[in-house]
Amino acid sequence: MKYFIIVLCSISLLAGCGNGESGDTKKELTRQQKDSVLSKSILPGASVVGSAITASDSAAARAKRLDEMSK
Repeated sequence: MKYFIIVLCSISLLAGCGNGESGDTKKELTRQQKDSVLSKSILPGASVVGSAITASDSAAARAKRLDEMSK
């Protein structure tokens, strides 16, 4: 009986150990997403990050408009 319990426990432990690929779909955040999360935090200087993101986005939008005008 003791042998049966040991075997049953071993099988259940091995069954619980998967290969790690079946449900591990953790996505990495992009640099923009990380900066956006940081800008909303209460850390000192976090609002500066938000301002930099806004300036970068507006500069990218302006560059895109200028590229479209030159075509």
